[in-house]
Amino acid sequence: MTDVASRAYLAILVKTSLNDSQVMYWEPAKYVAKMRALNPGAPATLFKINLDAGHGGASGRYDYLREIAFDYAGC
Repeated sequence: MTDVASRAYLAILVKTSLNDSQVMYWEPAKYVAKMRALNPGAPATLFKINLDAGHGGASGRYDYLREIAFDYAGC
């Protein structure tokens, strides 16, 4: 992971999964916390934890499409 500097960033969406065997959920959580602490008043840094998926994301066809729609919506 790269270092986070105190500067202006665009809005960021960070996603992780509770059952990810490669990246534990607390790593992206710490990253988001650091981004928010260093950039108060900046555009939103959103954080989403998928409680059902693993490292590759959702496995069902419709679950996968919901994830893609969420990404495109920027919610």
